[in-house]
Amino acid sequence: MAELIHTCYRIGDIDRSVAFYEALGFEETRRMDLPDGATNVFMGLPGDGPRLELTKNPGVDSYEIGTGYGHVAITSDDLDATLEALTAQGIEPEKPPYSVRDGGSRLCFVRDPDGYRIELIERSA
Repeated sequence: MAELIHTCYRIGDIDRSVAFYEALGFEETRRMDLPDGATNVFMGLPGDGPRLELTKNPGVDSYEIGTGYGHVAITSDDLDATLEALTAQGIEPEKPPYSVRDGGSRLCFVRDPDGYRIELIERSA
């Protein structure tokens, strides 16, 4: 049976990106230097595998995200507490939390240092 093991995207600065994802609760699980000079950093949430691969290519400081990328979604047990902790680290939501429908989960979006959107979804009780 097939399994989705990770998502990869390219970043401009390893330390800046690792710090951002650590603020979201990710942990760096592995770092690999490749023969072409690129570096892959694998990040995962505690108790899960390395689901996010961040690739830093030599000589490239930024990328165009393009129109096809949407977002990566992660859950939060307490969205307000998560946003408070992120704000303390200089990470602000695009707009205040909201629900898509009555009785639906609260959510909001933040952007990582390279402009990728990350959706934070509060887990239902």
